[in-house]
Amino acid sequence: MLTTVPATRSHSPLSYDELVDQVKRNGLYATRAQAHAITRSVLAELGRQVTGDERVELAQRLPDEAAHEFASQIPATRASTGFGFVQQIAARTGTSLGAARWDTGSVLRAIARVAGPDLLDRLLAQLPDGYALLFGQAQLTRPRAAA
Repeated sequence: MLTTVPATRSHSPLSYDELVDQVKRNGLYATRAQAHAITRSVLAELGRQVTGDERVELAQRLPDEAAHEFASQIPATRASTGFGFVQQIAARTGTSLGAARWDTGSVLRAIARVAGPDLLDRLLAQLPDGYALLFGQAQLTRPRAAA
């Protein structure tokens, strides 16, 4: 199921250029071109992971170009763990896992600001373990069932 960006979009507090500039600062990238490329890669992979109302709401909050990259992806049948997400970014960009982890965090921290705390909490509740740290949040452990 392909989710399109609704015609009645909330306006993002940022332009796409401002989002890329935040990613550039977060990741300490030398050029905007580097920040732009990794922003697109991470948004595309995130678009494969997020479903439901959270997907629609995040697309509405993103700048238009970012929303298109995110929402034009077909969601995966099963979301990857945070580590799996980083592996996908490494494969997509041809970088090491360490570089992909850095890149992913650089983008997702900017996305967390755009999403806001309430939507971010709902996104993290929907996604498997390992995403909180990628978004720059504390990784809280979920209670385990008694044996």
